[in-house]
Amino acid sequence: MVLCFFAFATTFSVMAKKGRAVTKKVDERVYLQHADELSYDIYGSHPDAQFLRGNVAFLHKGMHLNCDSAYFYESTNSFQAFGHVKMRQGDTLTLVGDRAFYDGNDEMGHVYENVILTHKKSKLYCDTLDYDKMYGIADAYGAAGIKLVEGKDVLTADWGRYFTDTRHSEFYYNVILTNDQGLRIETDTLHYANNTSLAHVLGPSTITSKDSKVETENSYYNTRTEASQLFGRSTVWNEGKAITADTLLHNDKTGHNECYGQVVYNDTLNKNILLSNYAIYNDKTGMGYATDSVVVIDYSQKDSLWMHCDTIRIRTLYINTDSVQREVYCYNHVRAYRQDLQAVCDSLVILSRDSCATMYKDPIVWNNGSQLLGEKINIYANDSTIRYAEVLGQALSVERVNADTTRYNQVASRNMYAYFRDGKLRENWSIGNVMVVYYPVEESDTTIIGLNYTETDTLKMYVSPQRRLEKLWMSASTGTLYPITQAPPEKHRLPSFAWFDYIRPVSKDDIFVWRPKARGTELKQEKRREPPKRKNGHNTTAP
Repeated sequence: MVLCFFAFATTFSVMAKKGRAVTKKVDERVYLQHADELSYDIYGSHPDAQFLRGNVAFLHKGMHLNCDSAYFYESTNSFQAFGHVKMRQGDTLTLVGDRAFYDGNDEMGHVYENVILTHKKSKLYCDTLDYDKMYGIADAYGAAGIKLVEGKDVLTADWGRYFTDTRHSEFYYNVILTNDQGLRIETDTLHYANNTSLAHVLGPSTITSKDSKVETENSYYNTRTEASQLFGRSTVWNEGKAITADTLLHNDKTGHNECYGQVVYNDTLNKNILLSNYAIYNDKTGMGYATDSVVVIDYSQKDSLWMHCDTIRIRTLYINTDSVQREVYCYNHVRAYRQDLQAVCDSLVILSRDSCATMYKDPIVWNNGSQLLGEKINIYANDSTIRYAEVLGQALSVERVNADTTRYNQVASRNMYAYFRDGKLRENWSIGNVMVVYYPVEESDTTIIGLNYTETDTLKMYVSPQRRLEKLWMSASTGTLYPITQAPPEKHRLPSFAWFDYIRPVSKDDIFVWRPKARGTELKQEKRREPPKRKNGHNTTAP
């Protein structure tokens, strides 16, 4: 019975050993591999230490440590090293300094004076470095600050941390990153991925390059590709132009900017601002696009002009030359407001080469008590000051006689041409099928005294700077001056008369509210006249 039980127990023990995983114990001891001299001084300041001199070498868990001399505390598994201290881990990491202390139990090394940590292509310089071998963390600091060199990038700071496993760095206080391409980043906190050259700055920071300057509090910048991701209302400055947005993708090398959320583009040279919720602009090519709540503000004059449209595109020709030209396309639902000038149209094209703005599809312009409309309106300006305007096709000019009346002076013609001096209308020419309704008034009290109805082919009006009619010229004409009480009702309004006060923008905030013309009041497309056909014989015709 006893023998059977013993045999069963033995068999079970063997089976249990076969089924249990065997864990190999890691040797935690620091080994002294070599020293030219070894001595003890049990009565000295280090009675528990071995004093080592000459070509001292230690080994601890794969790390080799060399120095000129050392105190080795075998009982605590640690040592102090002096002179040409060098720690080497594998073939990718070395740590050198003038002196050091290493604790094998915690796997912590503290290196002092002229410290250099080299890991792959990275070099970290400092006065003091604490290296946690277990977790691969190096904390660097010192009175003179620290410096990291990674390829062409050089980072300096008051102190920092380096992770050997991920090759990631953290730098704090007075951080500066520079390279040979003219880049300079100044911040208080910077995280740097050494393997990808991606820098993440936090807190008030500036990023300066050859072509731009960035003000940000949270952004990523790749020093290899020169691409950045900017968050939290960052701003990019480039030659007098500034772009601010909630999120901004910027690339110094390509000049590309892509902006999201409350975009503000301020051109301080040309004195205009673009607002939107999404925009793209390239500094190198001058090409741009913006949409979603687009607003353009021109502040070159005493009173700013505000304009809204659905989408705007910008095209630049011959950029960076003396012949640079810019084309701006605004569409749809264009509405503009300035205190003395308002306008609406479906689309607007601005060409800098001839300083011309062209309004398409039911354009209307208001100036104080006047309204001007036609099929197409061209406005020419010098330094944002209007000098010439032309209304082409179904031109109609309407002016309220005074604020207390519903009577209007009216001129209708095929085309109209207006000439300005110092921004004020001085001449107005109407050409082709001209029809006029004009109310003469008493100069003393502006009382309406009659109605003048005239038809002619050409009409030229000359106006004083005070907007008074100085001279009137017309070609052969027919007309009648009616006493106001005897004027026929049908003569008070021209056939094409329209007064679109319900469309007119009344403030800079009103430019966002699109109000179309009432149905039936849109300009009708005039049928193009065909040339007369030539008869050929009696039964056929040929063009």
